[in-house]
Amino acid sequence: MLAALLVTAALSVQDLSPGYQHFYNLDFGLALADFERQAAANPEDPEAQNHIAHTILYAEMFRNGALESEMVSGTNAFLRREGLQPSKADQAKFAAAIGKSIRICEDRIRRNDKDKDAHYALGVAYGLQANYDFLVNKAWSDALSAAGKARKEHEKVTDIDPEFVDAYLTQGIHQYVVGSLPRTIRFFGFFIGFRGDRAKGIELLRKVEIYGKRNRIDAEIMLAAIYRREKKPEFAIPLLAVLSQRFPRNFLLQFELVQMHADLGDKTKALAILDQIEANRVARRDGYERVSKERVAYARGNLLFWYQDLVPALAAMRIATSDISQLNLGTGQLAWMRLGQIHDMRNERKEAVAAYEKAIALAPKSEVAKECKGYRSKPYRRT
Repeated sequence: MLAALLVTAALSVQDLSPGYQHFYNLDFGLALADFERQAAANPEDPEAQNHIAHTILYAEMFRNGALESEMVSGTNAFLRREGLQPSKADQAKFAAAIGKSIRICEDRIRRNDKDKDAHYALGVAYGLQANYDFLVNKAWSDALSAAGKARKEHEKVTDIDPEFVDAYLTQGIHQYVVGSLPRTIRFFGFFIGFRGDRAKGIELLRKVEIYGKRNRIDAEIMLAAIYRREKKPEFAIPLLAVLSQRFPRNFLLQFELVQMHADLGDKTKALAILDQIEANRVARRDGYERVSKERVAYARGNLLFWYQDLVPALAAMRIATSDISQLNLGTGQLAWMRLGQIHDMRNERKEAVAAYEKAIALAPKSEVAKECKGYRSKPYRRT
């Protein structure tokens, strides 16, 4: 779950609000209702506005499958992801919340430049705008500019109060993300005086994880996603296990645990977690009624594909593609591609090509479609 590419906003681990309890359990409608009540009761609180924007953005990411860390499991797959398409109403509500938060903060800072809470809230607002520009608008330069503003505001916070540990979250994420960008995009960062440093970013996130009050949960989520990207599942698993216990309705954490155990080579454990996910889905327990049988089947088929257990992998992927409407676009396309690859590994060429055509038709301009077009002329082979 690389939920926050550039910045997130949360509350104290000890005093997590009802809104954020809903938020981290993926109940975004309930979270938004709670935050809107807070904003109505406290119209000059910039954090309340930030919470509204945060929830709107992440609800859209959830709907599109962008909260799953498969989006960053490759070298830079998140840079190639299609932009999100929130409704016009959500776009307007997000813009209004961010605009009001920025106005309130700037007014407070004009009155007192040492107002660390105003600088902090302003940095969060800029960070959320950066996420929006990055994920919705696909406006790279705007996203980097807003992210730079977020980092600078939070650097001001730690200049005013070095013990304000939570302000290191934004700085750490920005260090890691900019340090991970391709040279062509990172070069822009050089001109604004910031190149990024992945190791420094992880160090700052670890500091928030250990000492933070507001943002410890976000630091844990970010680190888990980063450890997956850095191919260090042994560090991600303990974080995900604790988060799963705290937020039992967040099934994405369980899917992440499946992948981490698989990456660590523990096929038995990975399959056991999938069995539990399926049992919860069938029993409609703890919000798992929101998980489709096709989504569980995709996870199982994908896992078995990598272990080259082709017969059960094929059976699972056939279930996954039986009703593609039950999967988000990215997962649906991957399911068809995996089905084609499984057929190719079984020397079933006609079936493989038919599956690749299905994947291409879902999103013809995507990276997955480009890969599948190659497999139409040259069969997939495990290297």
